[in-house]
Amino acid sequence: MESWELVRDASEGMSVAILGPTFQDLAENVNRNISNLSLIFVGRATGFLCGTTIGGILFDHMNQFFLLGASMVATTVTLYLIPFCKTAVLLIITMSAFGASVGVVDTGANVLILALWGDKGAPHMQALHFSFALGAFLAPLLAKLAWGTTASAQNHTESDFDPLMLNRTSEAATDSVFAVPDDMNLLWAYASIGTYVLVVSVFLFALFCEKRSKQKKSSASAQEVRRAKYHRALLCLLFLFFFFYVGAEITYGSYVFSFATTHVGMEESEAAGLNSIFWGTFAACRGLAIFFATCLRPGTMIVVSNIGSLASSFFLVLFDKSPLCLWIATSVYGASMATTFPSGISWIEQYTTLTGKSAAFFVIGAALGEMAIPAVIGILQGHYPDLPVVLYTCLCSAIFTAVLFPVMYKLATLPLERQRKGRRKSEDQKALPTSSRL
Repeated sequence: MESWELVRDASEGMSVAILGPTFQDLAENVNRNISNLSLIFVGRATGFLCGTTIGGILFDHMNQFFLLGASMVATTVTLYLIPFCKTAVLLIITMSAFGASVGVVDTGANVLILALWGDKGAPHMQALHFSFALGAFLAPLLAKLAWGTTASAQNHTESDFDPLMLNRTSEAATDSVFAVPDDMNLLWAYASIGTYVLVVSVFLFALFCEKRSKQKKSSASAQEVRRAKYHRALLCLLFLFFFFYVGAEITYGSYVFSFATTHVGMEESEAAGLNSIFWGTFAACRGLAIFFATCLRPGTMIVVSNIGSLASSFFLVLFDKSPLCLWIATSVYGASMATTFPSGISWIEQYTTLTGKSAAFFVIGAALGEMAIPAVIGILQGHYPDLPVVLYTCLCSAIFTAVLFPVMYKLATLPLERQRKGRRKSEDQKALPTSSRL
């Protein structure tokens, strides 16, 4: 079961990351330039939020294997349809449907891991998120090397698009809003990933048929759940924790290239290497975390990650003009950010049982942070070009998460300490009659 969960999340990572390297090809396919097609990201993010919310509700009332398989079939259909969209509106709608199906799968993967292993699933949770990072790493290689997309337009910019040519092609394409793309490599790139997702969904349906009786037994035994006294407060704090953590992660990964070239004065090749080392150490440490999670508790891994993020972001702000410090601190920052999200899910499960709605709640927080913080930082960086706004954001987020986690830990452990004291008192009371007889 675990191996197919890893394959499933790798397919999700590939399907999500394929948009970046093929974005320019999709823009040409619908006769638009890149700036006019930026709403495609908004459509995908909106669909993801809706899918996460709906999936959180459905996973509490439906068989999890069946819902995951159905969602992956929907993901396959949208991946097949995306290259055939010849208008921007149809492409944005299809991408929204794709985001919704991925949102259901993302929420369901975390819920399924918790349902199968509970508070013992820290290594499995780390492996799940590592497979997503691995799939995101393989998607650009598949798009660029295997099928060679953007071969004819890889050096194009917005100014390379001739408006007259766009008018001619748009007039020629008015009769068809859905047709075979001119670049067949674009079709094969999406079709190959879609086929891979479809194969994984078949095995999920097989697991649904095989373990249907076991699922009923586990659902009957899962009625006895743990619930912390401050359950809702913990979920709200975890919402904020993931909001700032994921927002800082995506912000640094998105802006480190431009920051290195404009603020530090690096060459573009060096800045590209800096961006690669951030995501490379991020993926590598997620892989190593699978083994660390077998001997370290999730809370310990979060504390270590917070210390690493705080120290590296502090040195980034302190020596913001030093290329050497930027290389070292970036690698440490990427490694420190790697294990926080899966460790946070495993940690909260130790104190209160997560349902589908609960998992969807903090996944929405992470998605909102991914959307809001990079957008706000982009605006602020434009108003204050001489200041390292990106680094200030990472430092503030590290301080916030480092302060917030002890508060969450206190709220999570207080009820348990009281329960233990109550159990000790009851055990002492039971032991009193026997001792008095003696």
